Amino acid sequence: MNSPETAGSAPVCSAKGCRTDAVWVLAWNNPKLHTPERRKTWLACEEHREHLSQFLGVRGFLKDVVALNEWEQDSADGPDSSRA
Repeated sequence: MNSPETAGSAPVCSAKGCRTDAVWVLAWNNPKLHTPERRKTWLACEEHREHLSQFLGVRGFLKDVVALNEWEQDSADGPDSSRA
């Protein structure tokens, strides 16, 4: 997967080769590598949301799918927000 965001630009989809603006955040972790509360993220456009979700889900990695604007709002609320 590519880097989901470039400094100074709008977040883009993490699907390989896709440069479409992201609208979803897929929060995941690999339980063999990460502590249970750790969340890594991939970003997805509408077209790739299901594909990326299935990729992570089949492996048991997918923890949450949230609209990007909601994720950003939770992040802006700081470390006391409900999102892990």
